[in-house]
Amino acid sequence: MVSTLGLVPLTVLIIQGGWRGVAPSPTEEGALRAGHGEHGEPGHQEPHKDSYSTFASEFLESKYLSDDGYPFPTAPPVDPFAKIKVSDCGVTKGCIRYGKPGCDAESCDYFLSYRRIGTDVEYEMSADTDGWVAVGFSSDKKMGGDDVMGCVHDDNGRVRIHHFYNVGQWAKEIKRNPARDEEGIFENNRVTCRFKRPLYVPREETLVDLHLSWYYLFAWGPAIQGSITRHDIDNPPVSDHMISIYKYEDIFMPSTAYQTFNSPLCLLLIVALTFYLLMGTP
Repeated sequence: MVSTLGLVPLTVLIIQGGWRGVAPSPTEEGALRAGHGEHGEPGHQEPHKDSYSTFASEFLESKYLSDDGYPFPTAPPVDPFAKIKVSDCGVTKGCIRYGKPGCDAESCDYFLSYRRIGTDVEYEMSADTDGWVAVGFSSDKKMGGDDVMGCVHDDNGRVRIHHFYNVGQWAKEIKRNPARDEEGIFENNRVTCRFKRPLYVPREETLVDLHLSWYYLFAWGPAIQGSITRHDIDNPPVSDHMISIYKYEDIFMPSTAYQTFNSPLCLLLIVALTFYLLMGTP
């Protein structure tokens, strides 16, 4: 007759302490020591840290619970937006600046940079606006039939990258968005962003190949509830020649105010007025 007394201690140990009362094999004991260092004395091993019960208890004891009591993962930490370096302009990246002479990415009316990274092109954009900033790739210097990338500041304070296609003077948003590694920030009344898009793409009307040269159209303006509205100026600036991403240029374009002041006609009028004032009237 088999005695049942020998089963009682094992059952009690299972109920009270899980499987800790069962002596591990030499292989298991070595694994425990390897996994936990010198913690615990012989005959008193730590519970298996990878067990579901241990994981569940540790997770539920944490404070990462929703209002309904369900656990949810925490968002990964977000690195602060790295400022745009203008010292690299014309050296390791191309830049276009529009505004006051000597301005940079934080003071120009509009700023754009581009550089090749493997099979991608990285763009950086910034403009003096609380709405949106965009660049268009055009076969001519006119709006219409253009591939456009825009960074839009929405009502939640976020800056998102959108893909548009110019239909005449109207920008239609396109669902197919080639942008990746998106970053954006709204700070000091400026919308600034950084993103990449592929150098080569399948031929499509709304998406151009960036390995070809294009005229660059520059625009910025206000946004309403995350949607772009008409640009700030009637005639947004356009590059005077086709831009190649294989040539890192540092281009400065004076804004309208400085164009007027520096124009030959304006200078001639200033000279004439000065001469008139010095000579006096008869």
